[in-house]
Amino acid sequence: MFTQTRLYETMTHSLPTVQLDAEGVTGFPATEGPIEDYLSEMENRSGLREDLANAGRGLLMGGADIIPGVSGGTVALILGIYERLVRAISCFDLQLLRHLRRGEFRAAAAHVDLRFLLALGCGIATGIVGLASLMNYLITTPATRPYTLAAFFGMIVASGVLVGKLVGRWSFARACFCIAGGAIAFWITGLTPTASANPSAWYIFLCGMIGICAMILPGISGAFILLLLGMYVYVTDALKALKGIHTGEFTLDHLATIVIFMAGCAMGLLSFSKILRWLLSRHGEQTMAVLCGFMLGSLRKIWPFQRDLTQGIHEFKLKQFENFMPDAIDGMVLGVMAVALAAMILVFVLDRLSFRPATNDSHR
Repeated sequence: MFTQTRLYETMTHSLPTVQLDAEGVTGFPATEGPIEDYLSEMENRSGLREDLANAGRGLLMGGADIIPGVSGGTVALILGIYERLVRAISCFDLQLLRHLRRGEFRAAAAHVDLRFLLALGCGIATGIVGLASLMNYLITTPATRPYTLAAFFGMIVASGVLVGKLVGRWSFARACFCIAGGAIAFWITGLTPTASANPSAWYIFLCGMIGICAMILPGISGAFILLLLGMYVYVTDALKALKGIHTGEFTLDHLATIVIFMAGCAMGLLSFSKILRWLLSRHGEQTMAVLCGFMLGSLRKIWPFQRDLTQGIHEFKLKQFENFMPDAIDGMVLGVMAVALAAMILVFVLDRLSFRPATNDSHR
Protein backbone atom coordinates (compact mmCIF):
# COMPACT_ATOMS: atom_id res chain seq x y z
CA MET A 1 0.00 0.00 0.00
CA PHE A 2 1.45 3.30 -1.08
CA THR A 3 1.72 6.22 1.21
CA GLN A 4 0.87 9.66 -0.14
CA THR A 5 4.57 10.50 -0.45
CA ARG A 6 5.43 7.32 -2.41
CA LEU A 7 2.38 7.79 -4.61
CA TYR A 8 3.56 11.34 -5.52
CA GLU A 9 7.11 10.07 -6.23
CA THR A 10 5.79 7.30 -8.45
CA MET A 11 3.57 9.66 -10.46
CA THR A 12 6.27 12.29 -11.02
CA HIS A 13 9.24 9.99 -11.59
CA SER A 14 8.57 9.60 -15.30
CA LEU A 15 7.76 13.25 -15.97
CA PRO A 16 10.42 15.46 -17.62
CA THR A 17 12.14 18.09 -15.56
CA VAL A 18 10.87 21.51 -16.53
CA GLN A 19 13.00 24.58 -15.95
CA LEU A 20 12.51 28.23 -16.74
CA ASP A 21 15.49 30.19 -17.93
CA ALA A 22 16.24 33.28 -20.02
CA GLU A 23 15.54 31.38 -23.22
CA GLY A 24 12.10 30.12 -22.15
CA VAL A 25 10.96 26.64 -21.10
CA THR A 26 13.49 23.80 -21.15
CA GLY A 27 13.33 20.17 -20.17
CA PHE A 28 10.68 19.04 -22.62
CA PRO A 29 11.49 16.44 -25.23
CA ALA A 30 13.04 17.80 -28.42
CA THR A 31 10.34 16.28 -30.61
CA GLU A 32 7.58 18.50 -31.89
CA GLY A 33 4.29 18.38 -30.08
CA PRO A 34 1.39 20.46 -28.73
CA ILE A 35 3.56 22.18 -26.11
CA GLU A 36 6.25 23.18 -28.61
CA ASP A 37 3.62 24.41 -31.07
CA TYR A 38 1.96 26.46 -28.32
CA LEU A 39 5.25 28.02 -27.20
CA SER A 40 6.19 28.83 -30.80
CA GLU A 41 2.81 30.41 -31.40
CA MET A 42 3.10 32.54 -28.24
CA GLU A 43 6.57 33.67 -29.28
CA ASN A 44 5.32 34.66 -32.75
CA ARG A 45 2.40 36.57 -31.26
CA SER A 46 4.71 38.40 -28.88
CA GLY A 47 7.07 39.29 -31.73
CA LEU A 48 4.18 40.54 -33.87
CA ARG A 49 2.89 42.72 -31.03
CA GLU A 50 6.37 44.21 -30.58
CA ASP A 51 6.66 44.83 -34.34
CA LEU A 52 3.32 46.67 -34.36
CA ALA A 53 4.36 48.68 -31.30
CA ASN A 54 7.67 49.66 -32.91
CA ALA A 55 5.86 50.61 -36.12
CA GLY A 56 3.57 52.84 -34.04
CA ARG A 57 6.57 54.46 -32.38
CA GLY A 58 8.10 55.04 -35.81
CA LEU A 59 4.83 56.61 -36.95
CA LEU A 60 5.11 59.20 -34.17
CA MET A 61 8.78 59.82 -34.93
CA GLY A 62 8.03 60.35 -38.62
CA GLY A 63 5.27 62.81 -37.81
CA ALA A 64 7.68 64.79 -35.61
CA ASP A 65 10.60 64.75 -38.06
CA ILE A 66 8.71 66.72 -40.70
CA ILE A 67 8.21 69.71 -38.38
CA PRO A 68 11.09 72.22 -38.18
CA GLY A 69 11.76 72.70 -34.47
CA VAL A 70 10.65 69.22 -33.35
CA SER A 71 13.15 66.36 -33.12
CA GLY A 72 12.46 62.72 -33.89
CA GLY A 73 15.19 61.90 -31.38
CA THR A 74 13.09 63.57 -28.69
CA VAL A 75 10.16 61.32 -29.54
CA ALA A 76 12.46 58.27 -29.43
CA LEU A 77 13.53 59.28 -25.92
CA ILE A 78 9.91 59.81 -24.88
CA LEU A 79 9.01 56.33 -26.13
CA GLY A 80 12.04 54.68 -24.51
CA ILE A 81 13.73 53.35 -27.67
CA TYR A 82 16.51 55.91 -28.05
CA GLU A 83 19.45 53.84 -26.80
CA ARG A 84 18.29 50.74 -28.68
CA LEU A 85 18.00 52.78 -31.89
CA VAL A 86 21.48 54.27 -31.52
CA ARG A 87 22.95 50.86 -30.72
CA ALA A 88 21.29 49.22 -33.74
CA ILE A 89 22.44 51.91 -36.18
CA SER A 90 25.99 51.83 -34.85
CA CYS A 91 26.20 48.08 -35.56
CA PHE A 92 26.49 48.67 -39.31
CA ASP A 93 30.20 47.91 -39.12
CA LEU A 94 32.92 45.51 -40.27
CA GLN A 95 31.40 42.70 -38.22
CA LEU A 96 28.21 43.01 -40.27
CA LEU A 97 30.24 42.79 -43.49
CA ARG A 98 31.98 39.65 -42.21
CA HIS A 99 28.61 38.02 -41.50
CA LEU A 100 27.37 38.90 -44.98
CA ARG A 101 30.56 37.70 -46.68
CA ARG A 102 30.24 34.32 -44.95
CA GLY A 103 26.56 34.05 -45.86
CA GLU A 104 25.52 34.27 -42.20
CA PHE A 105 22.40 36.27 -42.92
CA ARG A 106 20.56 35.33 -39.73
CA ALA A 107 23.55 36.41 -37.63
CA ALA A 108 23.81 39.63 -39.67
CA ALA A 109 20.14 40.43 -39.04
CA ALA A 110 20.56 39.80 -35.32
CA HIS A 111 23.74 41.90 -35.22
CA VAL A 112 21.95 45.06 -36.42
CA ASP A 113 18.59 44.26 -34.73
CA LEU A 114 17.09 44.23 -38.23
CA ARG A 115 13.54 43.34 -37.20
CA PHE A 116 13.40 46.36 -34.90
CA LEU A 117 14.86 48.69 -37.54
CA LEU A 118 12.49 47.46 -40.27
CA ALA A 119 9.39 47.89 -38.11
CA LEU A 120 10.53 51.30 -36.91
CA GLY A 121 11.58 52.38 -40.41
CA CYS A 122 8.21 51.39 -41.89
CA GLY A 123 6.50 53.44 -39.19
CA ILE A 124 8.73 56.46 -39.79
CA ALA A 125 8.12 56.35 -43.55
CA THR A 126 4.37 56.01 -42.98
CA GLY A 127 4.44 58.87 -40.50
CA ILE A 128 6.29 61.17 -42.89
CA VAL A 129 3.90 60.38 -45.75
CA GLY A 130 0.65 59.81 -43.89
CA LEU A 131 0.88 62.47 -41.19
CA ALA A 132 2.53 65.15 -43.29
CA SER A 133 -0.75 66.77 -44.34
CA LEU A 134 -2.27 66.63 -40.85
CA MET A 135 0.83 67.95 -39.08
CA ASN A 136 1.27 70.61 -41.75
CA TYR A 137 -2.32 71.76 -41.20
CA LEU A 138 -2.02 71.79 -37.40
CA ILE A 139 1.28 73.68 -37.39
CA THR A 140 0.53 76.19 -40.16
CA THR A 141 -3.09 77.10 -39.33
CA PRO A 142 -3.14 80.09 -36.94
CA ALA A 143 -6.14 78.71 -35.04
CA THR A 144 -4.51 75.34 -34.23
CA ARG A 145 -0.82 76.28 -34.12
CA PRO A 146 -0.73 77.43 -30.43
CA TYR A 147 -2.42 74.25 -29.22
CA THR A 148 -0.17 72.03 -31.35
CA LEU A 149 2.95 73.75 -30.03
CA ALA A 150 1.53 73.48 -26.50
CA ALA A 151 1.18 69.72 -26.87
CA PHE A 152 4.80 69.39 -28.00
CA PHE A 153 5.90 71.80 -25.26
CA GLY A 154 4.23 69.75 -22.54
CA MET A 155 5.58 66.45 -23.84
CA ILE A 156 9.14 67.73 -24.06
CA VAL A 157 9.00 69.26 -20.56
CA ALA A 158 7.81 65.95 -19.11
CA SER A 159 10.37 64.03 -21.15
CA GLY A 160 13.12 66.32 -19.93
CA VAL A 161 12.15 65.46 -16.36
CA LEU A 162 12.19 61.73 -17.13
CA VAL A 163 15.55 61.97 -18.90
CA GLY A 164 16.85 63.92 -15.91
CA LYS A 165 16.00 60.93 -13.73
CA LEU A 166 18.22 58.75 -15.92
CA VAL A 167 21.19 60.88 -14.92
CA GLY A 168 21.10 59.26 -11.52
CA ARG A 169 22.82 61.27 -8.82
CA TRP A 170 23.14 64.87 -9.93
CA SER A 171 26.41 66.64 -9.22
CA PHE A 172 27.77 70.08 -9.98
CA ALA A 173 29.63 68.75 -13.03
CA ARG A 174 26.54 67.03 -14.44
CA ALA A 175 24.47 70.14 -13.85
CA CYS A 176 27.06 72.08 -15.86
CA PHE A 177 26.74 69.55 -18.70
CA CYS A 178 22.97 70.03 -18.66
CA ILE A 179 23.27 73.82 -18.66
CA ALA A 180 25.79 73.69 -21.51
CA GLY A 181 23.47 71.48 -23.58
CA GLY A 182 20.54 73.77 -22.86
CA ALA A 183 22.53 76.86 -23.82
CA ILE A 184 23.61 75.32 -27.13
CA ALA A 185 20.06 74.29 -28.03
CA PHE A 186 18.68 77.67 -26.95
CA TRP A 187 21.23 79.46 -29.15
CA ILE A 188 20.67 77.23 -32.19
CA THR A 189 16.88 77.54 -32.07
CA GLY A 190 17.20 81.33 -31.96
CA LEU A 191 19.18 81.62 -35.18
CA THR A 192 17.56 83.04 -38.30
CA PRO A 193 17.20 80.64 -41.26
CA THR A 194 18.95 81.58 -44.49
CA ALA A 195 17.57 81.46 -48.00
CA SER A 196 18.36 78.58 -50.33
CA ALA A 197 20.86 79.11 -53.13
CA ASN A 198 22.50 76.79 -55.67
CA PRO A 199 24.87 74.85 -53.40
CA SER A 200 27.80 72.77 -54.55
CA ALA A 201 27.89 68.97 -54.31
CA TRP A 202 30.22 68.93 -51.31
CA TYR A 203 27.98 71.38 -49.44
CA ILE A 204 24.90 69.22 -50.11
CA PHE A 205 26.83 66.19 -48.80
CA LEU A 206 27.97 68.11 -45.70
CA CYS A 207 24.45 69.35 -44.98
CA GLY A 208 23.18 65.78 -45.21
CA MET A 209 25.74 64.68 -42.62
CA ILE A 210 24.91 67.54 -40.25
CA GLY A 211 21.17 67.31 -40.73
CA ILE A 212 20.92 63.58 -39.98
CA CYS A 213 23.13 63.97 -36.89
CA ALA A 214 20.76 66.64 -35.61
CA MET A 215 17.76 64.42 -36.29
CA ILE A 216 18.96 61.72 -33.88
CA LEU A 217 19.84 64.25 -31.17
CA PRO A 218 16.93 64.98 -28.82
CA GLY A 219 15.97 68.63 -28.80
CA ILE A 220 17.80 69.49 -32.04
CA SER A 221 15.55 69.45 -35.11
CA GLY A 222 17.24 68.20 -38.27
CA ALA A 223 14.68 70.04 -40.41
CA PHE A 224 15.44 73.28 -38.59
CA ILE A 225 19.19 72.76 -39.01
CA LEU A 226 18.62 72.41 -42.75
CA LEU A 227 16.68 75.67 -42.64
CA LEU A 228 19.63 77.36 -40.94
CA LEU A 229 22.01 75.96 -43.56
CA GLY A 230 19.76 77.17 -46.37
CA MET A 231 19.12 73.63 -47.65
CA TYR A 232 15.59 72.84 -46.44
CA VAL A 233 13.77 74.41 -49.40
CA TYR A 234 16.38 73.16 -51.87
CA VAL A 235 16.11 69.53 -50.72
CA THR A 236 12.34 69.49 -50.28
CA ASP A 237 11.90 70.99 -53.75
CA ALA A 238 13.94 68.13 -55.18
CA LEU A 239 11.79 65.60 -53.30
CA LYS A 240 8.59 67.27 -54.47
CA ALA A 241 9.85 67.08 -58.05
CA LEU A 242 9.63 63.29 -57.80
CA LYS A 243 5.88 63.63 -58.32
CA GLY A 244 6.56 65.03 -61.78
CA ILE A 245 8.91 62.27 -62.90
CA HIS A 246 6.45 61.25 -65.65
CA THR A 247 5.93 64.82 -66.86
CA GLY A 248 9.59 65.70 -67.17
CA GLU A 249 9.67 68.05 -64.16
CA PHE A 250 12.12 65.76 -62.39
CA THR A 251 15.57 66.51 -63.78
CA LEU A 252 19.05 65.05 -63.38
CA ASP A 253 19.90 67.95 -61.07
CA HIS A 254 17.08 66.89 -58.75
CA LEU A 255 18.31 63.29 -58.86
CA ALA A 256 21.90 64.35 -58.11
CA THR A 257 20.72 66.48 -55.17
CA ILE A 258 18.77 63.59 -53.64
CA VAL A 259 21.56 61.02 -54.15
CA ILE A 260 24.31 63.26 -52.76
CA PHE A 261 22.17 64.36 -49.82
CA MET A 262 21.21 60.76 -48.94
CA ALA A 263 24.88 59.73 -49.18
CA GLY A 264 25.74 62.46 -46.69
CA CYS A 265 22.92 61.30 -44.41
CA ALA A 266 24.18 57.71 -44.51
CA MET A 267 27.77 58.75 -43.74
CA GLY A 268 26.70 61.04 -40.91
CA LEU A 269 24.31 58.51 -39.40
CA LEU A 270 26.81 55.65 -39.35
CA SER A 271 29.68 57.74 -37.99
CA PHE A 272 27.81 59.85 -35.44
CA SER A 273 25.80 56.90 -34.08
CA LYS A 274 29.05 55.17 -33.13
CA ILE A 275 30.25 58.27 -31.29
CA LEU A 276 26.89 58.58 -29.53
CA ARG A 277 26.88 54.90 -28.59
CA TRP A 278 30.39 55.24 -27.13
CA LEU A 279 29.29 58.27 -25.10
CA LEU A 280 26.20 56.48 -23.79
CA SER A 281 28.20 53.39 -22.80
CA ARG A 282 31.25 55.13 -21.30
CA HIS A 283 29.78 58.39 -20.02
CA GLY A 284 26.08 57.59 -19.75
CA GLU A 285 25.09 60.00 -16.97
CA GLN A 286 26.98 62.94 -18.45
CA THR A 287 25.56 62.26 -21.93
CA MET A 288 22.02 62.06 -20.55
CA ALA A 289 22.60 65.35 -18.74
CA VAL A 290 23.58 67.02 -22.02
CA LEU A 291 20.59 65.47 -23.83
CA CYS A 292 18.32 66.71 -21.05
CA GLY A 293 19.73 70.19 -21.59
CA PHE A 294 19.19 69.89 -25.35
CA MET A 295 15.52 69.06 -24.80
CA LEU A 296 14.87 71.87 -22.33
CA GLY A 297 16.82 74.41 -24.37
CA SER A 298 14.84 73.58 -27.51
CA LEU A 299 11.61 74.69 -25.81
CA ARG A 300 12.39 78.16 -27.12
CA LYS A 301 11.47 77.04 -30.63
CA ILE A 302 8.09 75.58 -29.68
CA TRP A 303 6.89 78.21 -27.21
CA PRO A 304 3.11 78.22 -27.79
CA PHE A 305 2.72 82.01 -27.88
CA GLN A 306 4.41 83.33 -31.04
CA ARG A 307 3.93 86.43 -33.15
CA ASP A 308 4.30 86.23 -36.95
CA LEU A 309 6.98 88.68 -38.12
CA THR A 310 6.66 87.83 -41.81
CA GLN A 311 2.96 88.10 -42.57
CA GLY A 312 3.71 89.02 -46.19
CA ILE A 313 5.41 85.66 -46.77
CA HIS A 314 2.99 82.85 -47.54
CA GLU A 315 5.58 80.03 -47.63
CA PHE A 316 5.44 78.76 -44.04
CA LYS A 317 8.95 77.26 -44.09
CA LEU A 318 10.35 80.76 -44.70
CA LYS A 319 8.33 82.49 -42.00
CA GLN A 320 9.88 83.89 -38.82
CA PHE A 321 8.18 84.07 -35.44
CA GLU A 322 8.82 85.96 -32.21
CA ASN A 323 7.99 84.56 -28.78
CA PHE A 324 5.91 86.71 -26.44
CA MET A 325 4.12 86.49 -23.11
CA PRO A 326 0.34 87.01 -23.17
CA ASP A 327 -0.85 90.27 -21.63
CA ALA A 328 -3.93 88.69 -20.09
CA ILE A 329 -5.19 85.22 -19.27
CA ASP A 330 -8.13 84.59 -21.56
CA GLY A 331 -9.86 81.49 -22.89
CA MET A 332 -7.18 80.81 -25.48
CA VAL A 333 -4.37 81.04 -22.94
CA LEU A 334 -6.20 78.71 -20.55
CA GLY A 335 -6.80 76.28 -23.40
CA VAL A 336 -3.13 76.28 -24.36
CA MET A 337 -2.12 75.71 -20.74
CA ALA A 338 -4.62 72.86 -20.45
CA VAL A 339 -3.27 71.16 -23.59
CA ALA A 340 0.32 71.48 -22.35
CA LEU A 341 -0.65 70.06 -18.94
CA ALA A 342 -2.56 67.19 -20.53
CA ALA A 343 0.44 66.37 -22.73
CA MET A 344 2.73 66.33 -19.68
CA ILE A 345 0.36 64.05 -17.78
CA LEU A 346 0.11 61.72 -20.79
CA VAL A 347 3.88 61.28 -20.91
CA PHE A 348 4.09 60.63 -17.16
CA VAL A 349 1.21 58.13 -17.33
CA LEU A 350 2.79 56.25 -20.23
CA ASP A 351 6.06 56.09 -18.34
CA ARG A 352 4.24 54.94 -15.20
CA LEU A 353 2.53 52.17 -17.13
CA SER A 354 5.97 50.95 -18.26
CA PHE A 355 5.27 51.82 -21.86
CA ARG A 356 9.02 51.78 -22.47
CA PRO A 357 10.12 48.56 -24.18
CA ALA A 358 13.00 46.44 -23.05
CA THR A 359 16.43 47.55 -24.07
CA ASN A 360 18.20 45.93 -26.94
CA ASP A 361 20.36 43.91 -24.61
CA SER A 362 17.63 41.34 -24.39
CA HIS A 363 17.62 41.02 -28.16
CA ARG A 364 21.30 40.63 -28.73
